Amino acid sequence: MSESDARPAETFAEAEDALLSRWPETRLEPSLDRIRAFTELLGDPQRSYRSVHLTGTNGKTSTARMVDALLRAHELRTGRFTSPHVEKMSERISIDGEPLDDEAFVRAFNDVAPYTHLVDTAEPYPLSFFETVVGMAYAAFADAPVDVAVVEVGMGGAWDATNVIDADVAVVTPIAIDHTSYLGTTAVAIAQEKAGIIKEGATAVLAEQTVEVAEVLLRRAAEVGATVVREGIEFGVLNRVPAVGGQSVSFRGLRGQYDEVFLPLYGAHQAQNAATALAAVEALIGGDGPLADEVVREAFAAATSPGRLEIIRRSPTIVLDAAHNPAGAEATAAALDDSFRFDPLIGVIGVMGDKDAEGLLAAFEPHLAHVVITQNSTARSMSADELAATAAEIYGEERVTVAPRLADAIDIAAGLAEADSGDALSSGAVIVTGSVVTVGEARLLLGGRK
Repeated sequence: MSESDARPAETFAEAEDALLSRWPETRLEPSLDRIRAFTELLGDPQRSYRSVHLTGTNGKTSTARMVDALLRAHELRTGRFTSPHVEKMSERISIDGEPLDDEAFVRAFNDVAPYTHLVDTAEPYPLSFFETVVGMAYAAFADAPVDVAVVEVGMGGAWDATNVIDADVAVVTPIAIDHTSYLGTTAVAIAQEKAGIIKEGATAVLAEQTVEVAEVLLRRAAEVGATVVREGIEFGVLNRVPAVGGQSVSFRGLRGQYDEVFLPLYGAHQAQNAATALAAVEALIGGDGPLADEVVREAFAAATSPGRLEIIRRSPTIVLDAAHNPAGAEATAAALDDSFRFDPLIGVIGVMGDKDAEGLLAAFEPHLAHVVITQNSTARSMSADELAATAAEIYGEERVTVAPRLADAIDIAAGLAEADSGDALSSGAVIVTGSVVTVGEARLLLGGRK
């Protein structure tokens, strides 16, 4: 890249275009060399604030958002980095709970742009899209300045670009099998990669894991001298009851008990994410007694997680959920049974070509009366015809409709949900799922950002 390529962007579209011209997130060269060189040129901004680093297979973004909310409720200034975005690239970088607006995003891009070509020319491979956005986030957080950064890995852990940060608290949400072409084909191999975010002297907050995965994480913590706290042992969910608009949850925290806290998110998995977030904040803030009860209640009452069992429309109800692997689909399906009485429930499903589509479809099958198979607008999307062939084997051809255009698929599903609803105590609904991209595109179609 030449000096002229680093000219300042004047609009959000120009910054976005410049970023998208780089290696995509799906093209990886496992090394921290480029991001280290980049952040060094930027003055190592990631060393200027405390941080919570999150990895795992499912639940990272929801947990990160709840950690962020709890920290802000303690009047700490936060930076949050999450990925992928649901609707707009600037969602990835938030300060004080709000995504950067267009002007701030352009400013963040222009602040780092002069240094990108220096790394491109000095390293064997150019900076990727993801590495560049990580640099933007870390620099923007230092510039704000924030007290604490809440950082979600892009993929994996050890060689993820975010891992140039040495976090005070490392959070590992449940690990399952996903991204097998990059991370390995077993949960143990994936755990070995994700364990790389646990650093010397940190506190490792571990969500419930299988025995084999837990052994990998505990071994890593022992090697680096990290303190370990585990869901189900040092912290966890004591009780949860579905409630209107979410659930009421009692938590055992690291420093006390928090009873009947309202959480406006659905499903046992979100209660567990909340317990993990609470333990992470207790670990970061330190002290002896429990966090102030009213602060915890305020933070959780304001919790949101777009595209995660999010009701976007009524009559018929349309729910968006970004489940994109079998473990995520199982958690979503359990939450639907737990929190709603939808009859019939019609699925609109579009997945990426590199995902376990068969496993995801099978996890939803007992819960869906009919499935409308579609695809999203990206080149990585599995074709509707290919996905439909798999669906037909699992659901039977009579329960499968194909509609390659997402807008058509939603219309067909809404019609089916309304036509077949016969139970006076329940009503038909639609769930759009299978991919964060599919959900993001549906969210725009159905009214967009709130």
